[in-house]
Formats: sequence, C-alpha cells, structure tokens
Amino acid sequence: MVKVGVIGLQGDVSEHIDAAKKALENLGVPGEVIWLRKQEQLEGISAVIVPGGESTTISRLMVKNDLFESIKKLGREGLPIMGTCAGLIMLSKEVIGATSGQRFLGLLDVRVNRNAYGRQVDSFEAPVKLAFSNEPFIGVFIRAPRIMGLLSGRVKPIAWLDDRIVGVEQGNVIGLEFHPELTDDTRVHEYFLGKVL
Repeated sequence: MVKVGVIGLQGDVSEHIDAAKKALENLGVPGEVIWLRKQEQLEGISAVIVPGGESTTISRLMVKNDLFESIKKLGREGLPIMGTCAGLIMLSKEVIGATSGQRFLGLLDVRVNRNAYGRQVDSFEAPVKLAFSNEPFIGVFIRAPRIMGLLSGRVKPIAWLDDRIVGVEQGNVIGLEFHPELTDDTRVHEYFLGKVL
C-alpha cells in the first residue's frame, strides 16, 4: 500500500493531502496520505511532498523535528519527493535571497531566486504547459520562487510558463514554482505518484 507524507509543519498541507488522496483514487491505487510531522512517521513511507509556505520556517522546523537529515538521506536514496513553491526552495542546491543560516536539502541541481515574483499582491494564475500532458494546467503562483538556472544535465524541465521553465524533475525529485494543490486538477500529483508505482 502506498503511503504518502505531506510535511505538515507550516504551509498549505491539507490541500496537498486532499490532492494526493484524489490522485491515488483517480489512479485506482490503494494508499494513505498522512500529515507528516515526526521522524518516526517516515517508517514505510513511499513518497514525500514538501508544501508551499515560508521556506525559512519550514527549514527551521524540519531541523527541529529531526526530519531534515532523514528526508535528505531518503531523497538521495531514491524516495520520490515533490516540492511546490517554498518546497522548491527547500529542494534546491542554490538559493538567491536565502536568509542567514537557512538550510536546504540540495536534492535538485537548480538555482532559484526566493520570492522572485514579488509580494502576495503580485500573485497570479496562468496556463502552464506540462511535458506529460497535452492540455494546459492552471498554474497558481503565490510569492513564488523563480528557477534561474539548471546546474547539471540531470535536471529535466517538465513545466513552462510561455517559454520559461517553471517546473523541473531530477530522477526521483520534482520541483515546481506553482501550487498544483490549489486547483481541482490532479494531473501533477498523479504524475508524481507514478514514481512510486
């Protein structure tokens, strides 16, 4: 049985839980989606989602709750991990505008600019092209980070806003600037969960 954990320390956790449950249902796969807060909950985990929120807070609380090193190790060992918005920042190797002492998992060979789109009032929705689907996906961008560069050939673009890369994949890891959990469309979660099946 598939067990998906959404890191539930800060951010839009319940939305990801609902989207992942719906995606499992659409795929016809039995499984559970849990609110992941403690290291012991990683036992038997099949995939992890790092939600949007505030990356400095998520980083600090992951360290405090003994999740940081465990998630990093599991990601290096091939556990499927998806990060959206602040989750993308957490997964990145290089972060422009990081706060002092902030730690990152470094599982994606990308450079991102934290809060590149501006303030909350600058949030927007726009059609995103996906590598794995012909239909556009409505991307919700909220104080989003911006992917400024791919740092190795191992990173593959999987989502574009016009001609700009807004989503990437590196083996078992996916990072997105936008929030797929804030729509009723589960294609991105289904694609991610395909890495478990």
